[in-house]
Amino acid sequence: MRWIVGFGRFWYDFIVGDDWMVAVVVAIAVGVTYALAHADVTAWWLLPVAVFAVLAVSVARAAAKVRGR
Repeated sequence: MRWIVGFGRFWYDFIVGDDWMVAVVVAIAVGVTYALAHADVTAWWLLPVAVFAVLAVSVARAAAKVRGR
């Protein structure tokens, strides 16, 4: 049982990491891209835009923490 718990903790830490917001936004973007693609909408651009946007927000939040705001 300890092995299963450790395995789950590893994957949680690997996927979520330090910022849960990034994991949630990327998961939502993957889901929306999937849904749009199955509705025959060209949606290849959505995932890179979402990842870039959430990365920029995450870096800005981390920089603000370092600066002490």
